[in-house]
Amino acid sequence: MRVLIVEDEPYLAEAVQAGLRLEAIASDIAGDGDTALERLDVNEYDVVVLDRDIPGTHGDDVCRIIVERRLGCRVLMLTAAGLINEKVAGFELGADDYLTKPFDLKELVVRLRSLARRPKDGTPPVVEYAGIRLDPFRREVFRDGKYVALTRKQFAVLEVLMTARGGVVSAETLLERAWDENADPFTNAVRITMSTLRKRLGEPSPIHTVPGVGYRLGGTATAGRPGTAGQHGPADGAHGSTGRGR
Repeated sequence: MRVLIVEDEPYLAEAVQAGLRLEAIASDIAGDGDTALERLDVNEYDVVVLDRDIPGTHGDDVCRIIVERRLGCRVLMLTAAGLINEKVAGFELGADDYLTKPFDLKELVVRLRSLARRPKDGTPPVVEYAGIRLDPFRREVFRDGKYVALTRKQFAVLEVLMTARGGVVSAETLLERAWDENADPFTNAVRITMSTLRKRLGEPSPIHTVPGVGYRLGGTATAGRPGTAGQHGPADGAHGSTGRGR
């Protein structure tokens, strides 16, 4: 993680930097808004710890510019003001979190790590697996560099399989995650969607059936009864007597 500390009180900025260093978090310091913007033009940061009341370009404007330019870093507002309207104003500008002075360094570290784990720009991360590239934000899928047009349901099913990264996903899980809570547990929607999804993705099929268990993406076809794994037909035995997903 790399953090930009925008703080005009040198002792506080240096103390925070020293504390972050002990937590193996790299950081730079900017004492005013103009310097902060210069650093943001040159370096990539995961989080900006931004004091609102700084010399030069005001902290609010720095936050606004970060959001408008889609720089990809999170903003943690740092201020002495503890009034709720001050916090609301910060969030309205696009800040991702808010911390009031004085603060405990441990809390700052926890908040920074939490922010750094979030997808940048508020967009879901692109997933790549088994030669397939899935972009949840743009709702696009490419296989071996070629665009694949999918329906919403096909996309949802593929996304679940992609997220599992080779793990077996049961028909029940697909039904729960790609359909709503009103889905009929005895529907054959999963089987039908899986069949059409395989056709859209083309040969050789990247989706394999694990007899009696479910489906998985990538790798080689699972050894089992002849003609089941990786075929375009029903998920033989993928899941049980209830009929979910069949």
